Amino acid sequence: MEILLAVILPVFLVTGAGYGLARAGRLSEKAVDAIMDFSQGIAVPCLLFRQMAHMDLGASFAPGLVISFYAGAFLCFGIAFAATWRLFRRPLDEAVATGFAAMFSNTLLLGLSITERAYGPDALVGNYAIIALHSPLFYGFGITFMELVRHHGHGLSTLTLTRKVLRAVFTQPLVVGITLGFAVNLSGLPLPEALDAATEMLGKAGLPTALFGLGGVLFRYRIEGDKAIVALIVGLALFVHPVVTYGLAQLFHLPTAGLRSAVVTAAMPPGANAYLFAHFYAVGRRANASAVLFGTAATILTAWFWLQVLP
Repeated sequence: MEILLAVILPVFLVTGAGYGLARAGRLSEKAVDAIMDFSQGIAVPCLLFRQMAHMDLGASFAPGLVISFYAGAFLCFGIAFAATWRLFRRPLDEAVATGFAAMFSNTLLLGLSITERAYGPDALVGNYAIIALHSPLFYGFGITFMELVRHHGHGLSTLTLTRKVLRAVFTQPLVVGITLGFAVNLSGLPLPEALDAATEMLGKAGLPTALFGLGGVLFRYRIEGDKAIVALIVGLALFVHPVVTYGLAQLFHLPTAGLRSAVVTAAMPPGANAYLFAHFYAVGRRANASAVLFGTAATILTAWFWLQVLP
């Protein structure tokens, strides 16, 4: 109970404050959009830029850590895709959107916040290693798969597909921040002190404002759509993914810090990007939005369970 009260509830109280104010009409959609534009367009990219610039790349990107998390994520995509297509008899593009929601965990806003509150700032190295690959890899995979499904038999050229994927991935502020941070790190040049301090200040504002804004965003969603598909997404995201990650982490003998980062991150619900992906392609929007909302609420209990299990 102490973990629930001291670690998890504060994170969700910040999100709940945004949700409650939006519901009460004190936080307009325009204000929510402005908060999210600041947090995810400026503050969080600065946080990621600085972390990537200072990260020990050789020590952080342990193969066992990366494989443990991403093998579970892609397994969830495969199960969700196959079940939606074959079991629920939905179109292929809707199956892709469902698979994307099942694999795209909220690694950043909830994963970082809960790990930091549970284990401290020094425990986040593994989280950042996972996050560095998360958006580029999953957006690249999801967009490529969706475009191939939608243009099958229509002669979509490899060059056109590549341009479309690269444009979609590398115009995201989070990916830009990660990429620039990697470039600075690999160059071996130190960050100017003023720039380092400025990005640190902005980065500290990123997670609290993003969590608060997330509450306002969640207010827009409604529990609707196919309940079986919503249950499929949430079940895969909150149970299958962390179980697979935990098992693989044991197989790879990950150190305690890596085990915590991998499992807590894998145990997070679908992120808002799951809905944005569905919205962009105008397919599976209701189910993905409902999965984000319901999964986020359920994480209060499932995250508590995993923090009890982990050393």
